[in-house]
Amino acid sequence: MSDPTSAKAWPFEEARRLLQRLQNKIPEKGYVLFETGYGPSGLPHIGTFGEVGRTMMVKRAFETLSDIPTKLICFSDDLDGLRKVPDNVPNKDMLAQHLEKPLTVVPDPFETHNSFGEHNNNRLQRFLDQFGFEYEFKSSTEAYKAGEFDETLMKILENYDDVINVILPTLGEERRQTYSPFLPISPSSGKVLQVPLMDKDVKAGTITFKDEDGSIVTQPVTGGHCKLQWKVDWAMRWVALGVDYEMSGKDLDESVKLSSKIAKIIGGRPPQNLTYELFLDDKGSKISKSKGNGISLDEWLTYAPAESLALFMYQKPKTAKRLFFDVIPKAVDEYLTFSRKLAHDEKPFDNPAWHIEKSLPVARKAAQTPLSFSILLNLASVCNTEDKAVLWGFISRYDKDLSPANAPLMDELVGYALTYYRDFVKPHKNYRAPTDLERQAIEELKAALEGLGDNLDAGELQTEVFTIGKKYFENDLKSWFKVLYQVLLGQDQGPRMGSFIALYGKDETIELIKEKLS
Repeated sequence: MSDPTSAKAWPFEEARRLLQRLQNKIPEKGYVLFETGYGPSGLPHIGTFGEVGRTMMVKRAFETLSDIPTKLICFSDDLDGLRKVPDNVPNKDMLAQHLEKPLTVVPDPFETHNSFGEHNNNRLQRFLDQFGFEYEFKSSTEAYKAGEFDETLMKILENYDDVINVILPTLGEERRQTYSPFLPISPSSGKVLQVPLMDKDVKAGTITFKDEDGSIVTQPVTGGHCKLQWKVDWAMRWVALGVDYEMSGKDLDESVKLSSKIAKIIGGRPPQNLTYELFLDDKGSKISKSKGNGISLDEWLTYAPAESLALFMYQKPKTAKRLFFDVIPKAVDEYLTFSRKLAHDEKPFDNPAWHIEKSLPVARKAAQTPLSFSILLNLASVCNTEDKAVLWGFISRYDKDLSPANAPLMDELVGYALTYYRDFVKPHKNYRAPTDLERQAIEELKAALEGLGDNLDAGELQTEVFTIGKKYFENDLKSWFKVLYQVLLGQDQGPRMGSFIALYGKDETIELIKEKLS
């Protein structure tokens, strides 16, 4: 069995760093705290899932290396004011009337929960629960009002000058004149105010400010009467909760540095951080929960299983990646490949499937899925069908031991392939006629298939395809396969031809060639 202490996979590298930070000792609170943060000003997007999923991978690696207890908190900054109306929600006019109010006070535009914050929190938790993540959900509103942050809020007040001296150099001249780390909640309007402080009383634990109605108000910084500007809030939360590990996107690099300085000012220690790159949409723009670009959580799961999404999140977290529909088939097939290999892998801890199946309790192993998603997708394309029974007819002939009952993941993949074909392949199919040389090569392939016996395996069929390709295209086999895909399948990319012919059938492939050449 491979030794996890020498695993090179990035979650193990992160876990070893964390153990070194802790000096292999249990923290005073009795456990190691992992945290993910979430701003519920818009609908949860796939990046939110990625942050939780990746953090879970580090947490599982840590638990493999150490017996120190762990906990994961998913924190929602739902006491924050609604700064703008998201593009992808109903009842925008209604929301516009509640700008600057805490998200847990703003009415729910979907009219299903008591507030917009509660709606988005519930939506996020439902999704995380669907994946079986083990986490504790924590609401900023509830924590502030319950006094959970009171002691640390007082430390911010006591170190007020040092804290703002960290923030002010990062602000423009006009903003410096009005900045305060404390955002009082107006007793008259209920809004989260961004106003300068007129006075502060450390001993009494109060701040004084001018309210929206012009009155001078003095109120405590504790008990949910105010919240903190988010960079200060982040540091306060790290210290109050004792956070040991938290990831963040590259766009928050400077915020991590500022919050770390503030955490140290109030006597705390900032957590270990992993900076991950951002996801991009099909146009190369950063995905945004307010714009709703890229792929949503539900959309990915319409076309592929959860395991493929987890793999996409696992791979190269420090590299910017396009997150659009065309990445899905590759992610599915790569997960199937890694999962099949895992049982016999000499280095299982470096296999992405280990991290997926450990951190994603709902994950299924791919032992009963010998066919790739790409093959199923192309079978759907050639059959031009949306009927699962049609594809299963070919699959059962290819392997009589396979059935929807004993290969449930395969059955799911068949359904996903049909849906993906309907929405993304069928509308863009474009067959072309072959050139004279290409026609001659394809004719020779047909003749070779006609001369072969039955019951040939995919490898033997692939050899025939290769042999003819080398004859006509010399060392440019990539062009040969592209010819086959464009002429026979009406697309630029396709499956391993030997595997496809074995699944679709030799005689059926001969008829397909005759049809397309005519």
